[in-house]
Amino acid sequence: MAPVEPQPIDQHDQHSNRHGKEPRLHKYFRAMVRAQASDLHFKANTRPHLRLNTRIRPVEGAPLSGDEIEALAMEILTDRQKAFFAERGSIDVAEELEASDRFRINIFRQRGEVSIACRRVSRIIPDFDKLHLPMSVRKIADIHNGLVLVAGQTGAGKSTTIASLLEYINQTRPCHIVTLEDPIEYLYEDKKALVNQREIGIDVTDFEAGLKYLMREDPDVVLIGEMRDRETFQAALQAAETGHLVFGTIHSSTASSTIGRILDLFPPEARDLARQGMVFNLRAIVCQRLLPCLVEGIDRVPAVEVLLINPAARQVLAEGRDAELADVIRASEHEGMQDFNMSLLKLIENDLIDPKVAYEISPNGDELRMMLMGISGSRGGAGR
Repeated sequence: MAPVEPQPIDQHDQHSNRHGKEPRLHKYFRAMVRAQASDLHFKANTRPHLRLNTRIRPVEGAPLSGDEIEALAMEILTDRQKAFFAERGSIDVAEELEASDRFRINIFRQRGEVSIACRRVSRIIPDFDKLHLPMSVRKIADIHNGLVLVAGQTGAGKSTTIASLLEYINQTRPCHIVTLEDPIEYLYEDKKALVNQREIGIDVTDFEAGLKYLMREDPDVVLIGEMRDRETFQAALQAAETGHLVFGTIHSSTASSTIGRILDLFPPEARDLARQGMVFNLRAIVCQRLLPCLVEGIDRVPAVEVLLINPAARQVLAEGRDAELADVIRASEHEGMQDFNMSLLKLIENDLIDPKVAYEISPNGDELRMMLMGISGSRGGAGR
């Protein structure tokens, strides 16, 4: 039997089998909003669980049976989606509470029972100040073309940083923003900009299909989510080359390692061309890592490395001396660049993080110690 391909959801079709009744899942969604939970999990013969501040906790009440959970799931599926789920054993759908948040829902089978995982997609997008991002990140939002990468490991806050950049553009620039996301993590409301968000598996079958039609949608600013393969990065470069501002995320820890991570996506014979594309189109790399915060009410704050592509950085990149990008950053603090130690120092000075935590994650603990003592060996002993 030929596999059934996922189709974009028709919202009218999606609700046609409900006979006017609100799905019972919505009751749980409202509880998520009240608790500010990020995720909700249902598993057979277990109490529902919420994820609060990264930790999963059971909610009050009795466990739900497998049949009860399956009934909850079937209430939000169309006949076509039920057929898809019956064949594949997993499906992604979306629900939205009126004048509230959106929820991405994955329904899947495990050990013969139906489980549900729900992710809350907030309409509240924190700004630069609330995220404790440096002013140079805000400067990136004023760029009008080229490629901007936000790097970090899973859970480093990359999507939230990009959301703050896109929301700033939304508030300040009349333009068309198109996102291609897996999954959508924040909802944007049109302000000065027109924003269209496409979610993989719900609005479009896959990244390849979304990328194919992206440039036909007349965007000015584009978010292509994660740079996970050669095709995605090439599409991002192509969009940047044609005058668009393109944002993307990548799993890497520093600006220099980001270049290597991108080149690793290409076979050896294609890497020179990929490097040339970055020389002409890359505008900035923001690398970040979230650290526990000392301030009550703030869970974590980012340590941020910022590379802005100036002539020195472009020359280093063109000549393949990627390791020297760290030197460019340190020499260009006056332009808004900063390395991780500069960021850690500012966080310590503002009493946001414990110095012990800073030493643990610092790429050069001895340098950070000297900076804290007001003697930076890398800057000729300039006092602070």
